[in-house]
Amino acid sequence: IEVTANHHAVMTGSDGAKARFIHRQTMANAMRFTTTELAELETKIANAADRALNIELAAFDALTAEAVGEAEKIRAGADALAVLDVSAALALLSESEAWCRPVVDSSLAFEIAGGRHPVVEQALRRSGDGPFVANDCDLSPEGSAKNGAIWLLTGPNMGGKSTFLRQNALIAILAQTGSFVPATSAHIGVVDRLFSRVGASDDLARGRSTFMVEMVETAAILNQAGERALVILDEIGRGTATFDGLSIAWAAVEYLHEKNRCRAIFATHFHEMTSLAGKLARLSNVTMRVKEWENDVVFLHEVGKGAADRSYGVQVARLAGLPEAVVDRAKEVLHQLEEGEVSGKTNRLVDDLPLFSVAVKREASKPVKSDVLGAALGEINPDEMTPREALEALYRLKGLAGT
Repeated sequence: IEVTANHHAVMTGSDGAKARFIHRQTMANAMRFTTTELAELETKIANAADRALNIELAAFDALTAEAVGEAEKIRAGADALAVLDVSAALALLSESEAWCRPVVDSSLAFEIAGGRHPVVEQALRRSGDGPFVANDCDLSPEGSAKNGAIWLLTGPNMGGKSTFLRQNALIAILAQTGSFVPATSAHIGVVDRLFSRVGASDDLARGRSTFMVEMVETAAILNQAGERALVILDEIGRGTATFDGLSIAWAAVEYLHEKNRCRAIFATHFHEMTSLAGKLARLSNVTMRVKEWENDVVFLHEVGKGAADRSYGVQVARLAGLPEAVVDRAKEVLHQLEEGEVSGKTNRLVDDLPLFSVAVKREASKPVKSDVLGAALGEINPDEMTPREALEALYRLKGLAGT
């Protein structure tokens, strides 16, 4: 209780007031007092917080004990809700995205018609970049063959090879979880293992390079894949020298065909490997189609039979925004390297390529029409010009010449 200095006598003027009001503090213009009742109330409030906490802890312990006693029922209910949640979500997605019911049996079939990548399809729709291009995939045994097929997939960078690989792996997983799949139709023989080697990752902390990680993962696939496995391999051998990488990729495909005898899709930029189709009965060449239009490349994102003969890496570099001088220089080097490869002079090409030619090239000046410059010269009569007029005419001609 706080009172002004003028009224403090009310609190201290009598024995009864002194017994009731206990002086606590004196300030310049006021005095503060408390009472026995207020002190008791303060103690009750302080103790109430502790009692409330104890009551809350006791209630929580009782609730926990009761929940533990019903743990099995709660777990069963959570599992049922999880199944219901996933089933409802997949059903809604299947209905809205026109997914189909796959046929899953004990055969070695893998026949997908109009397959799509569900995530990329949604991303394209949201960004407004156009519809997703659906593609077929058939790795089923052909004719009297007892084992599934291998597709050797070639094509340009940004052509859609990695998306095609991933979408078929996702379709296999969705089908065996009991879901509808993003395709027009699907017939899949049970896949006991799904192996994939896609992308690149370093493990520098453990002293493993990108190529080392790639080889370790490839070794695991070749050592474990059986005839019921589905193997997805993306550009094996790209992390080392060209001939080393080509040799490893070549041998890996032969091993998949002869030893593992599994269904597989093998994407590569080593176009030399397409000749394996004539030697391995279950291997087929497929490619991502492109269309060249006015020195540019249009990616169709369609998978068709055949083999690509180019990777269009320079065109992709141009799309990525590399300086025109770098792109032009790359075209020159590529042309000379290709000529050297055909003529067998590849080893001498490095000495024949001029160094730093990109630095000495200058942008060509725009040509000036000769008739414009000639007309300007024809209008000049040197005998009638003053020195000032002659100098102005010279600057004007220099401007027309563009120098």
